[in-house]
Amino acid sequence: MYRFLFSSKWLGYFVLALIFAAGCVLLGRWQMDRRAETLAEINRVVSNYSATPIPFSEAKAQFQSLDPEKEWTQVELRGSYDVAGQRVVRNRPLNGQPGYEVVVPFRLDSGEAVVVDRGWLPIGNKTPGRPDSIPAPPSGEVTVVVRMKPGEAKLDRGAVEGQLASIDLPAFATELPYPVLTGAYGQLAGETPAPASMPVAFPKPATDEGTHLSYSLQWFAFGVLMFVGFGYAARQQARNARIDAEDEDDDFGAAARVKGAGSKPARKSKRRTSEEEEDAILDAQGY
Repeated sequence: MYRFLFSSKWLGYFVLALIFAAGCVLLGRWQMDRRAETLAEINRVVSNYSATPIPFSEAKAQFQSLDPEKEWTQVELRGSYDVAGQRVVRNRPLNGQPGYEVVVPFRLDSGEAVVVDRGWLPIGNKTPGRPDSIPAPPSGEVTVVVRMKPGEAKLDRGAVEGQLASIDLPAFATELPYPVLTGAYGQLAGETPAPASMPVAFPKPATDEGTHLSYSLQWFAFGVLMFVGFGYAARQQARNARIDAEDEDDDFGAAARVKGAGSKPARKSKRRTSEEEEDAILDAQGY
């Protein structure tokens, strides 16, 4: 009864089912890869974000070339801000609000310089394309705690004087009269002494893995259901074929019996309609 599965039509259905299931598997694995990346980021946040700050001497190599596993590590810096090198980074939304970030070179007592992102500012109302005011960093000797972040890619758009399109550390370094470590920058966690006003502090990164796992399981389930549907359709086709074969056998047997009794030449019988069955029931009841 399942010989029809080898017909060109059903083989075509099977190939389509394979293609659909393969696509579901690929999408499910892609979601699993996304989940693995998210879990790795969550592990970095959990391990490094609130850990005890390490001195710059231990983190210098990371500011030259940041190991992804060291992202968010807290580092203590001592030195002074170079306010003349301060820049505003454009197009930096926070919680759905447009705004800017303020990056300032920090010159350490040891002679090196790193870039510190001091925080976020809302979009201004006085001058288009600029924040209304930029809180000044503390002057003189300062101790700051930062969290290491990798630099950003260069964007194919410019920025007005005093602003940056992204935190592209090598490009920013070319605007300064002294060398700057470009392997990482620091996202401000705290300053001592604390200034009277500061940009808005950055929120802690989310540690929710999201919906990647549920989406991946859904894609895998869709792939399995495709074969379940194919099997159900094949079973129904086989069932219909079996019923047709039984009807043909009944017709053939009836014809053979009539012929064997010497009656008129056998004619192929046909099944009675619903109306004929109702009439037969009424006749049997004397109506």
